Amino acid sequence: MEEALSMGKYGAYVWSSFGLTMLVFAINEWRTRARHRKIYRDVAMRIRATEEKA
Repeated sequence: MEEALSMGKYGAYVWSSFGLTMLVFAINEWRTRARHRKIYRDVAMRIRATEEKA
């Protein structure tokens, strides 16, 4: 098992690359969800504002 994880002395590079990729995916997901929530709140606020004028 240890030999499989070390990947012929390239394990540190492979696993750090894998970890960094997963980190970037997680950050992208988090930022996308945060932007979606912000846009949704903005649209809801604009709808309420137009309903109050009518």
